[in-house]
Amino acid sequence: MVLVFQRYLWCCVRVVCLRGVLAVRVSSSMKRGKKAEEAAAEGENDTASAPSKKAKAAKEPEAPILYDDPPDKMTSKDGRNANMKITSWNVDGLRAWVKKKGLDWVREEDPDILCLQETKCAEKALPAEITSMPEYPHKYWAASGDKEGYSGVAMLCKTEPIKVTYGIGKEEHDKEGRVITAEFPSFYLVTVYVPNASRGLVRLDYRKTWDVDFRAYLSELDMQKPLVLCGDLNVAHQEIDLKNPKGNKKNAGFTPEEREGFSQLLAAGFVDSFRELYPEQTNAYTFWTYMMNARSKNVGWRLDYFVLSSSLLPGLCDSKIRNKAMGSDHCPITLHIAV
Repeated sequence: MVLVFQRYLWCCVRVVCLRGVLAVRVSSSMKRGKKAEEAAAEGENDTASAPSKKAKAAKEPEAPILYDDPPDKMTSKDGRNANMKITSWNVDGLRAWVKKKGLDWVREEDPDILCLQETKCAEKALPAEITSMPEYPHKYWAASGDKEGYSGVAMLCKTEPIKVTYGIGKEEHDKEGRVITAEFPSFYLVTVYVPNASRGLVRLDYRKTWDVDFRAYLSELDMQKPLVLCGDLNVAHQEIDLKNPKGNKKNAGFTPEEREGFSQLLAAGFVDSFRELYPEQTNAYTFWTYMMNARSKNVGWRLDYFVLSSSLLPGLCDSKIRNKAMGSDHCPITLHIAV
């Protein structure tokens, strides 16, 4: 009986103690809540509007830096007026490009000679809209002999050339329909779609062979007459020529081997006309992948060139990047020259 009574007293004491602790905690919590409310009312600790120390402010996306093609220069360094206008455009499929109204832009630009690359179209399948163009009565086409809808180049001229040839004289390269050469009285014009080293660089060895053979072909022409080379050369020569050089050093178009190939071409007596006139110009690109809104962000590459024999430099007026022209993943480029 005594034992039962002692246990009863111990339970009562424990309950009273617990209630006391709980009361103290509730009272303390209420005081803290009141202080917080008072502080908030006085503006001393506005936790509702102040960001947490751990929370990071949202970073606003940077506005893309676009290249603004300046007004055309129509006079050369030696004071001559431009008398030849050449436009080059990788159309990434001629038939699709025609449907995208590419010819409307050509008529507005109105070059004396139009060179196209990556036409991906056999001559028998050419759209009537381009084969019947009265502005260019002299039209020349080269297509891949092995693969339908692959590679291909074209040249459309207002004035008939003295002579037109196809390829560079090596079957290994010529079967892909990559080169047309037109001879004019004072110069050669060569349009080219240079082989891509491809994803995983599976064609890099072939590309290196191409670079050597093509350079030899151009040097041989240059001994006869100066030349203008235009087209998609599938290389960004320097870091300034693409948006993300660090991330592309092992990718096709920016490998050390391809860049060295272009350097050797320049060392052979040829000049990159755009860099001759605009050596420090950044954000000037001619190609943007269709993915990730690359064009609107101007995340691009300069792959399309007018390369000149050094003897033509005195007559160089301007080398243009028409980056507002749509219709392909490349934009057109235009050369003004006095010849």
